[in-house]
Amino acid sequence: MAATLLALPAQASGPTDGLAGSDLYLNPYSTTLEAAQKLSGQARADAQLLGSIPSADWFTKGTPEEVRIAVDEVVTAAEARGEMPVLVAYNLPFRDCAQYSSGGALDTEAYTAWIDGFAAGIGDRPATVLLEPDGLGVIPHYTTLDGQVEWCQPTELDATTATSDRFEQLNYAVDAFEALEGTDVYLDGTSSAWLNVREISDRLVKAGVQNATGFFLNASNYQFTANQVAYGTWISSCIAYATEVAPGDFANCGDQYWNGGPATDWEGVTMSNYGEWSADNPDPALNTSGIDSRYALILGNVEPSTHFVIDTSRNGIGPWDHENKYGSTHEDWCNPPDRGAGARPTTTTGIPLVDAFLWIKVPGESDGQCYRGTEGPLDPERGMQDPPAGQWFVEQARELIEFASPELKPQECHVVWDAKGKGKAFAAKVTVTSPSPEWTLSYVWRDDQRINNVSRGTSTQDGVDVSITSRAPSVVVSAKGGATEPWLFWVDGKPCTSE
Repeated sequence: MAATLLALPAQASGPTDGLAGSDLYLNPYSTTLEAAQKLSGQARADAQLLGSIPSADWFTKGTPEEVRIAVDEVVTAAEARGEMPVLVAYNLPFRDCAQYSSGGALDTEAYTAWIDGFAAGIGDRPATVLLEPDGLGVIPHYTTLDGQVEWCQPTELDATTATSDRFEQLNYAVDAFEALEGTDVYLDGTSSAWLNVREISDRLVKAGVQNATGFFLNASNYQFTANQVAYGTWISSCIAYATEVAPGDFANCGDQYWNGGPATDWEGVTMSNYGEWSADNPDPALNTSGIDSRYALILGNVEPSTHFVIDTSRNGIGPWDHENKYGSTHEDWCNPPDRGAGARPTTTTGIPLVDAFLWIKVPGESDGQCYRGTEGPLDPERGMQDPPAGQWFVEQARELIEFASPELKPQECHVVWDAKGKGKAFAAKVTVTSPSPEWTLSYVWRDDQRINNVSRGTSTQDGVDVSITSRAPSVVVSAKGGATEPWLFWVDGKPCTSE
């Protein structure tokens, strides 16, 4: 047991106080590593590198029983390692308004049953649920605080009930997850490039954010982290103001589309997405001091208290500046070229209201088939047909690594797994290339395989966790069970490429 714990990435005693400060679960059989199994060469190495970093597990379909089983599998594995699983629930009726990520449950009854199944899969164990990306950004038949009728007007839905149905669905889900002993739940807060602060704050309150852990920002988007910190702080401040100071007065909340305030003598401009915001930035379009001082003025002694998390999976160098190349149909959120992975996932941010930087969007998976106002089928910016939403995008994965900030370094170890056998036993020749003459190889079985013997090495096994130590370039593993290849290997605690 001791050898296993030393060899595998460090296990924690288990999250007890929610997401903040917990150790994030890395799924060794994620969709990223699944994509790697069908790739070779640089494309395979890229998928394995991205798959060696914790990202969220998405649940997007299925019956209540099917989602219960799928969620339980992930949560059980995370619990065994004392780590926090990050789960995305993405199955609202008419999600994404029938765009690239269309689908979802049939109606409210079907959705609440699906949520019940999802919650049952978690039980009383620790988990973090990110509830319905775009669920508050795109609401069918919605009219904003400013009286604007939004674009999502599906004829399939009853215009008189579609909006109230959406809030009923989200409130039900928040209550279902918050009723669980160990679950944190965060609602969709869009991003700094989308809804203004007062609009999303109002929607969050209507969706039950006061009963949730908080909200998430920048899901599947590319906006700078610093800008999300400012935007999220303003949302939290607006919620505090409109619920504690002046109930319902969202209209007086300052926002990113006019940044004047006391600190700027009430002179303001629309803030730019193409730079990092701060209170001392000399560029007026990147300066937050006006809005910061505006909230300080209206809040008085009231402190913002609604926490949030930020998706940093693809925002390392910020959003794509399309330079108005495609007019209003630029789709700058849809597979923009030459973007980079951002800050690695962490639950220790040093920012009081920010519980975590997470990889919510699975980096390397496509945003959809982007036409940017053309008839398609090619993405005019890339000169190729993008994969459908959620499918692996080899070219984008390479870009995310190449332009990552901070840098994503290639893995230094390599494992070759050559298994022979069928039925209930097999032997695998395992060759390890490592910087160290003596190495410890670790991996996780997916099923119920058990090691019988390892030639030229020693082994330990604790459940599905396996550790092998040797000084030889290769060993032969004899085991009971199916001859399946693990999807992720570590050598001396560091993830490796494999074939």
